[in-house]
This record gives sequence, structure tokens and C-alpha cells, in this order.
Amino acid sequence: MLAKCEELQWQPADLDWSQKPRPMSREDEMAIVQLFTDMAGIERLAGALFVEQEKRATDPTLKAIFATFVRDEVRHAQVAQMLADFYDVHHLTVYRQNPHLSRFTPAFVDAVRYLSDDVANTYITVGELILDIALLRSINDYVHDAMSDQAMRLINRDESRHIAIDYHMVEYYMTDAYEAQLAARVRPNLAERVRGARAMATMLYFGKPFFHDVFFAPMERVDPSGMRMREAFKRVQMIGAKPGVSRRPFGAFMLNVRRIYNTPVGRTLLGGLLSRVAGTEPRFMEDIPTPAEMASAARMSFDELAAEALAVKQAS
Repeated sequence: MLAKCEELQWQPADLDWSQKPRPMSREDEMAIVQLFTDMAGIERLAGALFVEQEKRATDPTLKAIFATFVRDEVRHAQVAQMLADFYDVHHLTVYRQNPHLSRFTPAFVDAVRYLSDDVANTYITVGELILDIALLRSINDYVHDAMSDQAMRLINRDESRHIAIDYHMVEYYMTDAYEAQLAARVRPNLAERVRGARAMATMLYFGKPFFHDVFFAPMERVDPSGMRMREAFKRVQMIGAKPGVSRRPFGAFMLNVRRIYNTPVGRTLLGGLLSRVAGTEPRFMEDIPTPAEMASAARMSFDELAAEALAVKQAS
């Protein structure tokens, strides 16, 4: 994997920026430029998260892989901003990053510093699945232009490597080796636990509006059917079918949050609170895979689950 990560590096200058954007309406131009403006911010956030993962990695190869992921995300942010500028043909307004993204980014990065490795990786994996399976593909279809298509092909190639490692890390955090690593660590003192709790609460407070404005609302424009977002959350739920996921306290907690939501009493009395804690919309708290698909996922290896998730990107 490390050799592939190094070999498949590329630069924004490798793209053909001499192309001209397709003719588009005023509404489409403004929507597309805003989408790429926010995408640049999302990619910078992803880069900051991989910086944290690189710091935590003890295996030299894994540390080097995360370093390439940081370079990937910096490059993706640069290309997204260049695409925003490329499609800003008529300069119809001044585009700024969504304020919910601006507020959530430092809160999330701060929380990740205090979260355990498995919790941080859970959020990263979910975000990458939404980005890769749903958002990037749908933005590209909406733009429907050769310049975007050329850039997105390379960005998606990078993101596929990220998801493969995300799944690998989910599996690792279920092992006895990780349990032993945790046991050997110095436990945080009271002040550190208080700071961690405050950081987590701040992240959850900003999380719901961030996900709505930066992921869910744009997807209503670029994928009105909602099928790709459902597919992304289906893959998230299928990870939860693996027996070892509940071994970690956070994994067990999130599984129980969704189980309670999917009871009539839980949904009626606590539905809003539970979806807020999960950071998602109620429709994605519902069971998406069939019982047969969940049973199949439980039997699959993490490599097979990752391969199946990546194969979804090739579907129309």
C-alpha cells in the first residue's frame, strides 16, 4: 500500500486547465462554485485529521502512509479551490466557506486530539464513505463538465486508498493487540478528561448543523433521489454488523443509539436527541441494509467490506 501511495501521487498542474467550462445558468454557476469552495474546506479538514492519525501511528509504514494521505488532502483542497475559480466565470458574488464548516473544523480537530484512536477513526471512516460514495460523485455528475471529471477521477483514486486503510484501522482497533496498547498507556488525569469532554460536547454541538449544511443539503441538490447518501450510510451500518465492533465502548454506544432509535418508543420520545448525538439526519438512523445483507457483512472480512464499498463508486 505504501508503494502505491507514493507511486500514485500527482500535482494540480497535471490537469489540463486550458479547458473552458461548459455554458451554464446563473443558478448552476453559483451552486457549483459554492460546492467547490466548501469542498476545499472539507478536504483541508480531512488533511488535519490525517495529521492527527500520523502522529498517533507507531508502525513506521502506517505512519508513512498517513503522511501521503496528508499530501493527498492538501492537493485535493488546492484542486477544489482551483475548480471553484475555474467555474467562477461571471463573478456573480463573493464566495465564502460555509460558516458551519468553519465552526465545526477547529472543534472537530480539537476533539480528535482527545478522542481515543478508535473513536477518531470511526468519524474519519464515516466522513470518507460519505465523501467518496456520495458527495464527490454527485458533485461531478451535477457539474457535468470535462474539467471536473478529469480532477475527480484522480481525487477519487486517492480516496479509494484512504477508505481501504480506514477499514484496516477499524479492524485493528478490535484486536487484542490494541487492547494491550491501551492498557500500557498512561491514563489521562482529571483535567485532561474534563478538556476532552468539553471538546467532545463542542464537536457534537456543531456537528449536526455542519453535516446538514455541508453534506445533506448539497446532496439534495446534486442527488435529489438520495440514493447515494443512503448507500454511504448502508456501508457504515454494515461495518456495525462485524461482531468485534461492539468490543470498543464507542462502537457499542453508537450501535445502541441506533437500536434505541429503531424502536417505536425510542424514536417517538428520543428521536431528535439520538439523531443529534449521532450527528446525522433521522432518515439515516433507520435500518438500511436488509437482515440478509447484515448477516453477509458479519461473515465478510474487512478487506471484502472495503472492496464492496469501493465497488459502489463504479455504479451509475
